[in-house]
Amino acid sequence: MRLVFAAMLLAGLLALAPARGEEGWPQPCPAAPNQYLALPKAHAALAAGKKLTILAFGSSSTEGSGASDPAHAYPAQLEARLRAAFPGHEVQVLNRGKGGQEVAEMLARLEGDVLAAHPTLVIWQAGANAVLRGMAPEQFSAAMALGIARIRASGAELVLMDSQRAPRILSAPNWERFDAALGQLSLDSQVPLFSRATLMRAWAEAGTPSDAMLGPDGLHHNDRGYACLAEALARSLTEALGPARIAGR
Repeated sequence: MRLVFAAMLLAGLLALAPARGEEGWPQPCPAAPNQYLALPKAHAALAAGKKLTILAFGSSSTEGSGASDPAHAYPAQLEARLRAAFPGHEVQVLNRGKGGQEVAEMLARLEGDVLAAHPTLVIWQAGANAVLRGMAPEQFSAAMALGIARIRASGAELVLMDSQRAPRILSAPNWERFDAALGQLSLDSQVPLFSRATLMRAWAEAGTPSDAMLGPDGLHHNDRGYACLAEALARSLTEALGPARIAGR
């Protein structure tokens, strides 16, 4: 029994461990303020002992482009952290990211890839490819509003996620308007926004510039960036989901 307990403790510590550098030494994530997420349905589901299914929906930075393997993409990292935070509860994070897609292409697979899974919570990352393809911000907003309405009508809760601070995005015209569009959609729809822009600015202010969290393509996160994104998101979700009990206890 002691060996089993020790193995479980080690697994939990490894799940919460910081990203590691090239030589294998831990690289702690820079400090960043918590981002408040109001998720009453997901909180109630977890408190009732129900399975918590979180679906990560988006494009390449959800799929994990730039990560060394799928286990280092942010959804897998997030699942490990939430399972460690809520022992005894069934928590699953599904990765439904598909590289290169903008919002219209994501809407085309919304039914089959998202709603059919009956998630408790959807985390929708969007905006980067719309910027890079020169999509009109008004068209982006309209398509996102349609998707938000469909996800909420299914009964799932939703968190929006904006784009990473990356040279290829910041050098594109009108990129600020897409951040503003997601912020306005969050306000209008009363859907919480987890802002990578805010997160990466905080990292930079703490002494870790954006390029330390990005790969050589100047666009996608590296392993450390994905791990620290998952760590920050897990903190916000853990606060939103609150103390949870195991049903029957």
